[in-house]
Amino acid sequence: MRARLGILFAGQKVELREIVLKNKPAQMLAISPKGTVPVLLLAEADVAGRQVIEESREILQWALLQNDPHGLLNVDLASANALMDRNDSEFKHWLDRYKYADRYPEHSQLEYRQQSEVFLQALETLLASNKYLLGDNISIADIGIMPFVRQFAHVDREVFFSLPFPNLQRWLTDWLDHPTFHQIMEKFQLWQEGDEVVVFPNPADHGN
Repeated sequence: MRARLGILFAGQKVELREIVLKNKPAQMLAISPKGTVPVLLLAEADVAGRQVIEESREILQWALLQNDPHGLLNVDLASANALMDRNDSEFKHWLDRYKYADRYPEHSQLEYRQQSEVFLQALETLLASNKYLLGDNISIADIGIMPFVRQFAHVDREVFFSLPFPNLQRWLTDWLDHPTFHQIMEKFQLWQEGDEVVVFPNPADHGN
């Protein structure tokens, strides 16, 4: 989700191959043996010498370094990276346990939720004085973190919207209504070898 958002905000176009992880194509595993998504195969190596990028956050960063028409990198990048680091380690750790509490019987789902809320409270504090996490404009931090807050909310939407986080709830709702978010949620048919190339974003659908 954040990889696709990065590509859209950067005004990039990619060939998209939709797969299911239960049936990983051999072509994907040849490019990326770790077998996770997303995977971005570049036409040629970037300045860091990479031709394959295997992490959503790195794809997001790569896309914005190619082109950043909305100024998503015009923030304190140290603060943005620190916030995303905390999201990707601390928050994701507790979020996974909250989502799949039956797999982690050491503690109750409620305890996992409460641990997750520590990070959400930090976001709420930031949003109390800003429209977005690091100011009045969308930044890379918003894109890097929003999909995970959405996951938390979708475990139990009633619970999420009952928590004392009005600014975070407003922020997430604004994101879910954002036209770019609707674009990334477009469904694509599963890719098979020999299929016609699918371009993301779809120029026919979005006039790009």
